[in-house]
Amino acid sequence: MIEGTDLWLFIAALGVGTFALRFVFLGLIGDRPLPEWLLRHLRYTAVALIPALVAPLVVWPAASGGALDAPRLIAALVTLAIGYVTRNVILAIAGGALTLFAGLALMG
Repeated sequence: MIEGTDLWLFIAALGVGTFALRFVFLGLIGDRPLPEWLLRHLRYTAVALIPALVAPLVVWPAASGGALDAPRLIAALVTLAIGYVTRNVILAIAGGALTLFAGLALMG
């Protein structure tokens, strides 16, 4: 575990890295038009990022000691189905959250 000065140096390094990444896009090339191929790839960033963040929480949830459990799996499947049918991200997330909360309430 990182403590004390090492923790603050780590936080500062993450802050500098985050700033540098955003500055490249907004500060250096923010006023220029981007090539079409790059814009096409950037459109898929959220579509790739959200499942990458959520998948470990569904498959290896810390709340259940790393064991796959029914409420999280069902909520993920409901979210996927709603998103596929409606193509609405907000509706899919809300439906999945409601399913998760209902499943956890029924299990607990």
